[in-house]
Amino acid sequence: MHPSVRRRQNSALHAATFMSSRSADSAEKEPLSKYRFHLKLWLVFTAQTWILDVGRTVVMLVLPADWFPLSRPGAAEYLHILYNVTTPLLLLGMLERSPRKLPRSAVHLSIIAVVMGTTLHLVADSITRRLLLIGYQLHLTLRENPVMKNLEPSTLIEVFELLFYYDKTLGHLLWYLPLFIVLLLFFSSCFCCGKQEMQKMPTAAWMLLVPNTAYYWYLISEGQTFILFIFTFFAMTATVMHQRRRGMVPDGDGLFMLCSFSAALVLVLVWVMFLWNDSILRRKHPGLIYIPQPRAVFTLHLCQNAQR
Repeated sequence: MHPSVRRRQNSALHAATFMSSRSADSAEKEPLSKYRFHLKLWLVFTAQTWILDVGRTVVMLVLPADWFPLSRPGAAEYLHILYNVTTPLLLLGMLERSPRKLPRSAVHLSIIAVVMGTTLHLVADSITRRLLLIGYQLHLTLRENPVMKNLEPSTLIEVFELLFYYDKTLGHLLWYLPLFIVLLLFFSSCFCCGKQEMQKMPTAAWMLLVPNTAYYWYLISEGQTFILFIFTFFAMTATVMHQRRRGMVPDGDGLFMLCSFSAALVLVLVWVMFLWNDSILRRKHPGLIYIPQPRAVFTLHLCQNAQR
């Protein structure tokens, strides 16, 4: 080969190597605020959870009962039906952005489980709304409620215990376990190359942080999902530590989820400390984990104070 041709090839190779190293360095030095943030996805998530999930609870407690016949679904039930339809679509949208693809059969089973869990919750909530109209008190246990003590025959109370088991235990497990798994899988995709510290978050994420944090607090307290939440949070933290060793840092979505989960945990601790000495609510939640439900607090303190 001619020496001049060889020199041109070597210079071209050095130039290509220099440009690739500069592009890699610029990618590492790119600020985190420029990394992607799925604003549309989180806007839909926030609107869906607050309107269809939190909103139906507010409607059930506040809306006058005579607006809808008791033998037909009310406004809260219609919101719940819409939530049952939109939640699987939202979870599928999150799974599409996850690098860890689940087997198709696992995805189908997860969606079926969510639909079953939310449907069980819909039925139990509909009956609970009608029980409230005849004096049922959410801050009391099932057997302590005056309405249940007057049932004839007395064995009917076991029918209601079965109903609430389908809702509070089986329904919540089918509903929330796939939800937190999907959130964790989505979080595993929220990393990018870089050596920066986790200190920046997009402006749009800061705007959605408060409603998203408040919803996680509601999910933990009203849904009694603290164990699932804390295990998911620990798994997210372990993922961050593992990815850091590979030179990866959370992007905008990852920072948003970490901040939301951390703030929600602080909010739950404040909530528990504020209601720590409430003896009535402690009878409602006698287990090791004491996190009062907002609906029970509302019917115990706000409704009774209004009646006085």
